[in-house]
Amino acid sequence: MNDETPRPTDQTTPADQAGTAADQPVEDRVNNRSQKPTSDAFKRFMGSNWAPAVTTPVLPDASAPFAARRRKALSEQFEGERLVIPAGALKVRSNDTDYRFRAHSAFVHLTGLGVDHEPEATLVLEPVDHGAGDHGGHHEATLYFRPMAGRDSEEFYSNARTGEFWIGTRPTLGGLQARTGIRTADLSELEVAVTKNAGAVEIGGVRIRLLRGSDLDVEALVDTSRINTGVDLEFSDGLDAQLTEFLSELRLVKDGWEIEELRGSVAATIAGFEDIVRVLPAARGHERGERIVEGAFFSRARLEGNDLGYDTIAASGNNATVLHWIRNNGEVRPGDLILVDAGVEADSLYTADITRTLPVDGTFSPIQRTIYQAVLDAADAAFAAVKPGLRFRDVHTTAMQVLAERLHEWGLLPVSVDEALSPEGQQHRRWMPHGTSHHLGLDVHDCAQAKRELYLDAEIVPGMVFTIEPGLYFKNEDLAVPEEYRGIGVRIEDDIYVTDEGAENLSAALPRTPDDVEAWMARLLG
Repeated sequence: MNDETPRPTDQTTPADQAGTAADQPVEDRVNNRSQKPTSDAFKRFMGSNWAPAVTTPVLPDASAPFAARRRKALSEQFEGERLVIPAGALKVRSNDTDYRFRAHSAFVHLTGLGVDHEPEATLVLEPVDHGAGDHGGHHEATLYFRPMAGRDSEEFYSNARTGEFWIGTRPTLGGLQARTGIRTADLSELEVAVTKNAGAVEIGGVRIRLLRGSDLDVEALVDTSRINTGVDLEFSDGLDAQLTEFLSELRLVKDGWEIEELRGSVAATIAGFEDIVRVLPAARGHERGERIVEGAFFSRARLEGNDLGYDTIAASGNNATVLHWIRNNGEVRPGDLILVDAGVEADSLYTADITRTLPVDGTFSPIQRTIYQAVLDAADAAFAAVKPGLRFRDVHTTAMQVLAERLHEWGLLPVSVDEALSPEGQQHRRWMPHGTSHHLGLDVHDCAQAKRELYLDAEIVPGMVFTIEPGLYFKNEDLAVPEEYRGIGVRIEDDIYVTDEGAENLSAALPRTPDDVEAWMARLLG
């Protein structure tokens, strides 16, 4: 066996190592295994004989004009204030390996950037004179990020997080400016940009609002500036919360570019469901058949998009009654139903969110069909009600009316339909405990920080996109229902786009009725 025990370099003696080991910072010790050369000869050699970076013309992204309008809307809301929106930093998955980077959705919305941008990038909207800013607004936007280091630099080969040798090329300042239409600057300039003349408005300082929960380093920078300039931190937390709230509400109505991105996400997700049906024979009887289903969809998400929009639920049998079942380590048994809740996230980071409940054998049993049809009828009733002017909460109310009536017909409700539907009752919610709808977009549960009156209590308007997803879940251990119902969970979820006249089901191409589902599965399985 070869002896691969690390040996001291020519420049370091064993005695030197023994004397310095205890002084080595803990955070640096992860590099001990790397045995990086440090000689000047190595550095000179690594910095030479590289082809020049290839430069190609950079065109504006299709999202750029839409993102500019969003920034102007933000500028109108917070005139005279400095706004700081970080993309976020890399997050460690295990020791020195990171998760794939995904920027904060508010940053994505305001820049139009999808996957091709940098960790630690920060968008700063600097206040200027009224109407003298970008696009007639009251701010000038600058995107701060770390540009690519030259191939003659040590970073090129020595930094595993940022060096091109390790992670590939990164955008240049000029390239990203051409794509987004936003002026760019080196990340090293961010501290001055954020903290200059900051302070209490009463003494002539500039008020800062920060999108929190994205980058702890930027939060520390802003909070330190506030402390040093005597700004009340509790008051500032309120200002930051208002910014977060507005950025969430800004996404309640989608523009035309966003709708097309969602259409693409839905199309890729439908292809993923076709993949799922094709692997069901392999999944049946496997001790982790749910993982086969999950893996098939994940392959489609990575092939046609950036990633999953959220962890896939692939729940067979009684697991389908567990609302957030993402372990996906169960069997897929003949005769059972499998509930799959999944969505492809596009490269723009917009995601679909679709659920279908499929008979593992390709055919519903009579009781499965009965329960499935009840859920479908609830979904159809809710969809038929959607139109501008309807309150968002009424979508849920409409679906619940149908489900409560069916549960009463089956003899499962211990009270009348009216009593169950009353605020004092709600007995039907034992078998349908979640909401029927949520907004959809960059986040699977989009606009989640919006005020109640602009979300649940709001009137539906054209451009909104949300789900309709009623369900019924009868657990194996539920003694309040007959045995034939137990172990059956059904949910049907579609993505709904509100138009001027009513609504469009973006995911209608994926079969929904029991007969259509069976015929579709038979065709895919040959």
